[in-house]
Amino acid sequence: MADLVKPTIEHIEEYARWFVNRRAYTRQSDSPHPESGRHYYYRPRRSDGQAIPLSVNDLSRHLMGEITIGLYAINPQTQMSKWMAIDADYKTALEDLLKLQYELGQAGIQAALEQSRRGGHLWLFFDEPVLAIHARRFICHLASRLAVQIKGVGLVDGIELFPKQDRLDVGQFGNALRAPLGLHRAANRRYWFYGASYELPAQMDYLRSLRRVTQSQLIELVSGLPADSAPRIIAERQPVDSGRRKFRIGDYIDFQKCRRVGRNWVTQCPSCGAEGRDRAKDNLAISVEEPRKYLCWAGCTKEQIRAALGAPASATNSKSGR
Repeated sequence: MADLVKPTIEHIEEYARWFVNRRAYTRQSDSPHPESGRHYYYRPRRSDGQAIPLSVNDLSRHLMGEITIGLYAINPQTQMSKWMAIDADYKTALEDLLKLQYELGQAGIQAALEQSRRGGHLWLFFDEPVLAIHARRFICHLASRLAVQIKGVGLVDGIELFPKQDRLDVGQFGNALRAPLGLHRAANRRYWFYGASYELPAQMDYLRSLRRVTQSQLIELVSGLPADSAPRIIAERQPVDSGRRKFRIGDYIDFQKCRRVGRNWVTQCPSCGAEGRDRAKDNLAISVEEPRKYLCWAGCTKEQIRAALGAPASATNSKSGR
C-alpha cells in the first residue's frame, strides 16, 4: 500500500532540510476530544513538563502516518524561515491559490500546491533561510494586488500566511502548520501535492525538483515594493448595537498570553483561576474565527466566567456570548 511506504534515511534528511527550522513542534491528537470531536494539536512534554524536541524518529513516524506533527515557520534566534505556506479553506480557496500560484510563476517562483480538507496549502521554498518579514511582505503585496483577501480580525474568509508574524521574541513559537505528506487524523487520509503521483517517493522527487527562491531574488522582489504595500484587510461589518454594549470576552483577555490550539485560543479560565485551579492555563477555549464564542472545559458556566472578570451577566443578556 502506497500510504505505508517506509521513508528512506535520505527522504527523512531531505524532509528535515526543507521543512524543519527549529525542533519545537506540535502533534495532532490520535483520538478526538470527547466533547468537540476535534483532533487538537498540542506540544508533547515529558512527565516533568519539559517540551520534547522533534527527532528523526518523529519525522519518520509522521511520513509513515503513525503520528501527525505541526511545524513552526520562524526560528526566533534568527527571525528566518525555510518556507512560507499560504493556507486557504473557504469556498473559493483553490481558485485564489491557483491565482497566486500562477502569479508567483510569472515572477519565476515555483510554488507547490498541497491538498487540504477544505481547500489547500501553497508552499514556497527558499534555498536558504530568509527573513520572515521579507517573505510576508512580498506575499501580502501580491495578495493585495490580486484582490485576494487575507484573514484578519472580523474577516471570516481569506488566506492565512505561515509564518503569521514578522518576527518572534526568543521563547515564542508563533503558529504551527500541519507538516505535509502525513496523515490528517480527523480525515484519516493523506493530502498530497498536486504535482506528482500520490506516493511518497514520487512526492519527494517532485519537491526536490522545485526551484528554490534565493535570498537575493526575494530581496530584489521586496525592494521594488511601495512603502505602503501592506494589504488592505476589509473587516466584516458589525451589527449596530442599539442598546447596551454586548459583552466580548476579548476585551478582558490578553491574547498575547494565549496559545493557539487548532481553531481556538487557549488560556486560563478566570473562574478556575479565582479558585486556584487550572494551573496549566488551558481550561478556557476562545474561538479564533468567532471570538465571542468561548467555553471552559472544566465546566464553569458563562455566568461564573463573567463574574470572575468583573462583568456579571444581566438577566436580559444571559444567553449571549457563548
